[in-house]
Amino acid sequence: MKNKYYMKLTGKYLLRMVTLLIAVSIISFLLVSMSPVDPVQQYVGAVPVSLIYRRPVLDIIKEKFVTSLALMAAAWLFSGIIGFTVGCVMGAFHGKGPDKVLKKVCLIMCSIPTFWIGIVFLMIFSVKLGWFPMGMSVPKGIPTDQVTVLQRIHHLILPALTLSFLSFANVALHTREKLVDVLESEYVLFAKARGESGWSILKRHGLRNIMLPAVTMQFGSFSELFGGSVLAETVFSYPGLGAAASAAGMGSDVPLLLGITLFSALFVFVGNMLANIIYGVVDPQIREGYINE
Repeated sequence: MKNKYYMKLTGKYLLRMVTLLIAVSIISFLLVSMSPVDPVQQYVGAVPVSLIYRRPVLDIIKEKFVTSLALMAAAWLFSGIIGFTVGCVMGAFHGKGPDKVLKKVCLIMCSIPTFWIGIVFLMIFSVKLGWFPMGMSVPKGIPTDQVTVLQRIHHLILPALTLSFLSFANVALHTREKLVDVLESEYVLFAKARGESGWSILKRHGLRNIMLPAVTMQFGSFSELFGGSVLAETVFSYPGLGAAASAAGMGSDVPLLLGITLFSALFVFVGNMLANIIYGVVDPQIREGYINE
């Protein structure tokens, strides 16, 4: 049964991936062709982008993505842990003081742009307190091969926290709604009538039922992380793929811009695919329903 599910799912997603890449390629090329800016003229007197590398676009994307991957992975973990924890607290205290305060905070965070959070973090934690460096992924004046892991983590924390604030509020609000639904269900009311404690109900019934939606929501946030990384990396001068995309757009580097656009579409597609696969693996009913389609 599982083998049939995986074979059908693989074929479906391969077809979708090819279709998506073709569509993104055509749309991106048409948009670039309709642009009033002449790429050749734009290079005259402008800051060069990928032309300074004199290398294939694929090599540049690989190099930049390694740096961005560490940033997005850390931000992804931060947003998931913080969002899930805050959502559980709001759901457990539904309608009470902690729920009202945290809900307002999450709603405010949903409307705050990433670059503004990054600037505020820089002013507080870098300029005023001096806890973190002003930017870059490694210390200045030190060869790359001599940079320690701790130094890289030190430069990574602040931009990762900034990027995590982009999606943790959505995860928190989503987790809260799912937990409230579970805690107001009939079987939870029956458990309360039997004298089961609040922590036992949250652990046995709440967390078990909200974990899967939270994980799915987290994997679906890949598009937000990739889009937010453009602004976060620009604010912190972090030399990743997002900063390369911003520079390519400003400098009208069409080959690099189209390459990053295709890669970002593939990256988001993989995130959504993983979310659907996890759904099918964890929930047999979804898997059986998909096979019988």
